[in-house]
Amino acid sequence: MHDVAAHLTAWLAEQYPTLAVNHDAVLFGAATHDIGKIVHVEELSGPGSRHEPAGRQLLLDAGIDSSLARFAATHASWQTTAVEIEDLIVSLADKIWKAKRVPDLEQLVVDRLVAASGQEPWQAFLNLDDILDTIAADADHRLAFQNVYPTTTS
Repeated sequence: MHDVAAHLTAWLAEQYPTLAVNHDAVLFGAATHDIGKIVHVEELSGPGSRHEPAGRQLLLDAGIDSSLARFAATHASWQTTAVEIEDLIVSLADKIWKAKRVPDLEQLVVDRLVAASGQEPWQAFLNLDDILDTIAADADHRLAFQNVYPTTTS
């Protein structure tokens, strides 16, 4: 997921240089967004959201600034909180690395692209759609790699 976030931030920097994005924060968020799953290991292979506040708290307890620890909690709640573009990018990377498309999330990103660039909404949509299609095309490879490393021991 981190590599996908890096790909997205590089694309954004090239295509939307006027969009103010803290790339280091995005990469930190991508690397740590699921850290709470070490507390709630059942969520490694099943659904659940208890890892989100647990992850934020783990990071805070480790001395990580709340501006970075937030990604553990916001990566799945982008639609209900006042999120920054960095949160949206982490959320988007978390979905697209496995080829999951979430139109409402993508629209929020398109809105930010339009606001930063003055580009027509349809053009920003097409640009984002193209990069997401490109990233999603490698999802099977990423998922196969991940499945080589089981989350449970038998």
